[in-house]
Amino acid sequence: MSDQETKPAKKPKTPRQKMPEQNPIERAHNFYEVALGYDNDLALLEASRCLQCKKPSCMKGCPVEVDIPDFISLVKSGDLMGAAWKIKEKNTLPRIAGRVCPQESQCESKCVVGAKGKGEPCAIGRLERYVADYAALHDDGKRPELPKPTGLKVGVVGSGPAGLTLAGALIKKGVAVTVFEALHELGGVLVYGIPEFRLPKAIVRAEVDELIRMGVEFKTNWVVGRIETVDDMLEKRKFDGVFIGSGAGAPLFLRIPGENLNGVYSANEFLTRANLMKAYKFPETDTPVAKGRRVVVFGGGNVAMDSARTALRLGAQESTIVYRRTMEELPARTEEVHHAIEEGVKFQLLNSPTEIVGNETGWAVGVNVQMMKLGEPDASGRRRPVEIPGETAQIECDTVIVAIGNAANPLVPTSTKNLETNKWGNIVADLETGKTSRDRIWAGGDIVTGAATVILAMGAGRKAALSMLKTFGIS
Repeated sequence: MSDQETKPAKKPKTPRQKMPEQNPIERAHNFYEVALGYDNDLALLEASRCLQCKKPSCMKGCPVEVDIPDFISLVKSGDLMGAAWKIKEKNTLPRIAGRVCPQESQCESKCVVGAKGKGEPCAIGRLERYVADYAALHDDGKRPELPKPTGLKVGVVGSGPAGLTLAGALIKKGVAVTVFEALHELGGVLVYGIPEFRLPKAIVRAEVDELIRMGVEFKTNWVVGRIETVDDMLEKRKFDGVFIGSGAGAPLFLRIPGENLNGVYSANEFLTRANLMKAYKFPETDTPVAKGRRVVVFGGGNVAMDSARTALRLGAQESTIVYRRTMEELPARTEEVHHAIEEGVKFQLLNSPTEIVGNETGWAVGVNVQMMKLGEPDASGRRRPVEIPGETAQIECDTVIVAIGNAANPLVPTSTKNLETNKWGNIVADLETGKTSRDRIWAGGDIVTGAATVILAMGAGRKAALSMLKTFGIS
């Protein structure tokens, strides 16, 4: 080769395609969806990055076992409806999972493209969202034919992600399903816990409507444990099985002085008012919510991020996360933390709240915090926060939101005879089958594991459905 000759340039690697988003300054003041979704060109470019591995490790990271390479292959070939039906073979709620599933710690964490240093992992979740949204937009009314009814029937307590997933899996096998929801709207945490700007409620309703078209029956305003018990469902309604997916809806508090002051919310109440009751539209809607000027949020998970970002959209001048560790230990999704920072949420780190301070009229006016440093790792593997003696501060505020987690609501477990629970009040169930201490009763999702992710609840619903079908002798 002469000096003038050069080797042909290597074809550049296709980078991971960014998700189009609303401008941070604009979106911090509205409740429209932040992520705008791929268009066809972006989707095809992203799908082209998939290596179509012979032994796809990405599927091992998916709690509902979606056939990921197969659906991406169909995207590459232009068969988007086929890709949608491939996803729906395993995932009853693809438009929801594509938006709120932490893919970065699930399927994408196993992606070979990222694991072998070939670039960032394939954006599996974004492709799932694109395909599911396309299918909804181009719905031709055609559906796979359902099998003949088997005569078996199952009752489901709760219409959250676990219950909806189980209902979809069973109805496809000819098992009649009735879902009992305590609230007036269907969707559980999907409608009361996750803000509109992350998961539009119209999408949740559309996914529920699909289940209704398939034959699932829903009963709202139906409090199991009060109107009737799980035992009544088995004995009087003659259900062949009952699945408990009632979630973990009882808020936890720090039990520090001042938590009973006006202006102090649990994240459950604050988000339920804003999301389910649409308080941001008050007085057009019936339920108000206090719109603080300076809002402080205790916690570092996704619920804390949702609360802080919602407060900004409700008009807060300052919205501050108070967390006792550092940014590296935040349990929230990296994407949600990034969005919060872009929108102007502040972070007061290595601070542990010790007291909420009130004024003479009983309203919160500040939070006293203890300065912390990181010590040795605790049981979770994160470094334990340790007090720095004598170092304290006060943060001015008029609203406090406590977002440190949830506990199991005791109503269903305590009203069900001989149902084993653990010391935290969660139902004891096999994590692979959902079977409980009672014959014909299964459970899954947050009521079993404690507060976790939507996709893990969906995975629990799917596993319980497969266990029920095996018990019923249905393949």
